[in-house]
Amino acid sequence: MKCLVLAAGYATRLYPLTKNFPKPLLEVNGKTIIDWLLDDIDKSGRINEYIIISNHKYFHHFEEWSKKKKLSSKITIIDDGTETNETRLGAVKDMELVINKLHIDEDLLVIAGDNLIDFSLNDFINYYDQKKSSCVMRYYEEDLERVKKSGSLKVDDNDLILEMKEKASFPPSNWCIPPFYLYSKDDVKMVSKALNDGCRIDSPGCYLEYLCQKSSVYAMKMPGKRYDIGTIENYEMVNKMFSNSK
Repeated sequence: MKCLVLAAGYATRLYPLTKNFPKPLLEVNGKTIIDWLLDDIDKSGRINEYIIISNHKYFHHFEEWSKKKKLSSKITIIDDGTETNETRLGAVKDMELVINKLHIDEDLLVIAGDNLIDFSLNDFINYYDQKKSSCVMRYYEEDLERVKKSGSLKVDDNDLILEMKEKASFPPSNWCIPPFYLYSKDDVKMVSKALNDGCRIDSPGCYLEYLCQKSSVYAMKMPGKRYDIGTIENYEMVNKMFSNSK
């Protein structure tokens, strides 16, 4: 299994902090956001390669980070060639670039590099082992306006996704999807086909929406909370919340 970190965004809402610096490398309680995520995942012993896809503007920051970072498997940094928010490829195109460039032919854990969680993603990997099919997580969001800005879904009693919509004006339910996905080897191979079929590219959930119409995908109930560091206020709040974490 490989782990792909989506880190090619420009985080314009966090300017000036991210005007010349990538959001995943911002520190929370003395530790970068991406380190919080990967240090946890690395404990699983399941990942044989960590892949970070960046834009060209921030690429050298991730290269410098990778020279100092110690994980149990190698780290590969990919430059998607873009230099502005207006010319960004989009998350699904970034996924395709990595899959094709590295000839990935195995299960793939895909995560956004700018979110923090207060539980272990190893529970998610174990859930995937039980289901033996592509998986996501879900959490209940009461605020309908927030739901409309996320991916939302309906599931059956066995967690199988019956319907999934990305940023829908009329969401199928209040169950939302955080940006953590575990795709089976077979479903990884379908990304290029999805794009050829007209799959939207702006967010990683766009591919999931396509996939749920073609394959069986399960949604594990999230065992804790997820924090999207989208604004400076969010960033300050999360720093306070993680102040007692190690």
